[in-house]
Amino acid sequence: MARVLVADDHAIVRKGLRHLCESTPDMVVAGEADCGEAVLEALQGESFDLLLLDLTMPGTSGAELLEKLHGLYPSLPILVFSMRNEPQVVKRILKLGAQGYITKGSSDATLLGAMHTVLAGGRYIDPLVAEYLVFERPESQGAARQTRLSARELQILKLLGQGKGVNEIADELLLSSRTVSTYKTRLMQKMNFRNNAELILYASESGLI
Repeated sequence: MARVLVADDHAIVRKGLRHLCESTPDMVVAGEADCGEAVLEALQGESFDLLLLDLTMPGTSGAELLEKLHGLYPSLPILVFSMRNEPQVVKRILKLGAQGYITKGSSDATLLGAMHTVLAGGRYIDPLVAEYLVFERPESQGAARQTRLSARELQILKLLGQGKGVNEIADELLLSSRTVSTYKTRLMQKMNFRNNAELILYASESGLI
């Protein structure tokens, strides 16, 4: 029976995932974690066949946590389970060692299928995310578009491209969230970005992240 470690900071989500796994005869939730540090602690004490990982937990999470996990446990299959569906975020997560990526809007059957695929040694990408990756808009203007931005706007573009939120950027730059939001609005208008997915894609293809 496959031993699953569920990592999500919401108790109700972990409870639902435990119930889902227990509805199948070949999987069991053998551990839970509500933050990145708890994931690392759980892996030190026990062995698991699959890590079902939320990207946005308190403490060490996201890309930083994946880098640590891949370095410490390179053979551990990881299926990322997240609200994020931006193509460039998914690309980055897969490059960091995750074997699969599925969004939290997926059905129970789809999630179970993804878990079984990764447990079997395969790779899985949420169908909607895969569609975005295939049909993403090409960037033809290149780095020259960056000349429209002020130094501060470019700095915030880079941080947004890394997947950081407005509040996180505000803390890092010692600015108010309102100020960061204003800069974000300006750069979105100057660069003609329609959404965060386009911003992140541009930042990656332009070498900003």
